[in-house]
Amino acid sequence: MAKTVADVMTRDPITIHPEASLQDAIHLLAEHRISGLPVVDDAGELVGILSESDLMWQATGAPLPAYIMLLDSVIYLKNPARYTEELHKALGQTVREVMGGKKVVTTTPDTSIQHAAQLMHDRKVHRLPVTAEGRLVGILTRGDIVRAMADHYREEVVTTP
Repeated sequence: MAKTVADVMTRDPITIHPEASLQDAIHLLAEHRISGLPVVDDAGELVGILSESDLMWQATGAPLPAYIMLLDSVIYLKNPARYTEELHKALGQTVREVMGGKKVVTTTPDTSIQHAAQLMHDRKVHRLPVTAEGRLVGILTRGDIVRAMADHYREEVVTTP
């Protein structure tokens, strides 16, 4: 399978602006039956990813405080920064407030499918935004890789006597 990301990625993926409402994002995800949206700013640069898992905080509500008071002392049960992040996700109203991936893992169009698949596996991500010269040009999903594998095996069967 000597294909590159450019051969199998979805070009011009559906995107959303960081200041868009969560309602708009939810409608896009449901309407297009996709599990995540690249978030791009006015300049077309990737600033994050909004995934279904980011939206789960909205459905579950605000988490309970992550500390207890004992003898006038605060004992943290969780990292306070993590609690604050979870609270913002639960109460957020815009894509920026809820999206994950402040450090988004990306790839380029000329990357091999094998390397991209390894990267997705190692980083435990479901999708890889594809960038060229700082701009989003596509998205590679696990489904794209599986379809490329199926095409490869189909071609192999046709050429084998």
